[in-house]
Amino acid sequence: MKKQRRAGWAALALLGGATGLIGAAAAVAAADWPQWRGPDRSGLSKETGLLKSWPADGPKLAWTARGLGEGHATPSVANGRIYGMGLRGNDEAVWALNEKTGKELWSTRIAAGTELQARQGGNGSRATPAVSGDRIYTLGVSGDLVCLNASDGKLVWQKSLVKDFGGSVPRWGYSESPLVDGDKVIAAPGGDKSTVVALNKKDGSVAWQCAVPGNEAHYSSAIVASVAGKKQYIHFLSGGVIGMDAATGKLSWRYDSPANRTANCSTPIYRDNHVFAASGYSTGGGLAKLATGSEGVAAKEVYFTKQMQNHHGGMVLVGDYLYGFDGSNLTCLEFKTGKLMWSDRSVGKGSVAYADGFLYCRSERGPVALVEASPMAYVEKSRFEQPDRSSASSWPYPVIANGKLYLRDQDVLLCYDVKQPGGTGK
Repeated sequence: MKKQRRAGWAALALLGGATGLIGAAAAVAAADWPQWRGPDRSGLSKETGLLKSWPADGPKLAWTARGLGEGHATPSVANGRIYGMGLRGNDEAVWALNEKTGKELWSTRIAAGTELQARQGGNGSRATPAVSGDRIYTLGVSGDLVCLNASDGKLVWQKSLVKDFGGSVPRWGYSESPLVDGDKVIAAPGGDKSTVVALNKKDGSVAWQCAVPGNEAHYSSAIVASVAGKKQYIHFLSGGVIGMDAATGKLSWRYDSPANRTANCSTPIYRDNHVFAASGYSTGGGLAKLATGSEGVAAKEVYFTKQMQNHHGGMVLVGDYLYGFDGSNLTCLEFKTGKLMWSDRSVGKGSVAYADGFLYCRSERGPVALVEASPMAYVEKSRFEQPDRSSASSWPYPVIANGKLYLRDQDVLLCYDVKQPGGTGK
């Protein structure tokens, strides 16, 4: 059990928000979920017309897909298909399912699985594929960064973050979900010379490399932000949060307070020249203001709080309030001040996403709750126990797309109908 817990603690950001447009979302429908944490990597769905409460045994189960392989990776949903990853026997594979039925359409092997099981303690793939046009981009647990045809899974190009860029496999494996923005793919090998790289999404050639000595790849995923009017990529590495010029990869600023040296997992939250990041292991979270001065952009801490020790379940910013799990308590903070609005045991430690006025809270131990996204108080509308649990801890985040709720649990994917009767789910 101890080995299983250690292997999973970074299964994480696999699983690992910004405002602004993300290239991967440009060619897909508004209600799709085409990459990690949704259309703009914020964990926020744009859908309306969803159920305001659920029956006691949960919303209607539309279908169940099995045989997906060992993994904590959340699925992505785009253009009528669902994409994901899993460890199938000795093969790490990327797969595609029919969105309406859950039937498998194709599966492509990207790496050997034997070494993964021995070195990473099992638990399979972590990354969420990013859909961009007619291609998908994802990352294997040993650092195999791949581009595949979305239609048939044919390999277009493949790079190794270890062999090609001098990266080092993190303790619990590469868990990052690659960011696709415009013509670039962003990933963090973690090497001294190539801490973060931008590759040409067409052929995998290098656009730029950003060196941040002393920083290893951890378990978070990059976001896009407009900082002082210029596009940047923001990433959470082993030593802290960094900002890079999107065009050149030049390091712009860093904010180290939210980091611990064990596992930085959750995706940073960005709004209006402010960035919030948090981690577990008795650390907490902090908000930094990104201000432009004579020497460029600098991160100045606004506040730091111990009341958002977010391990790997992520956070969402809804209006002016931040929601996420502080350890085992679902917690609401005022974003600009860090003021505690409320904290509740809720479903226990878990992950969170937002849609149509509600927080979708998934416990790593099974229960799933629908909670009002209100700073006034914790108001739970419904909850149900997830069936077909195949793991001791269910880490993949809930996904809401086209009127459906998706829950991945290792080898199984559950699809629930959460749109209102007669509604469009859009």
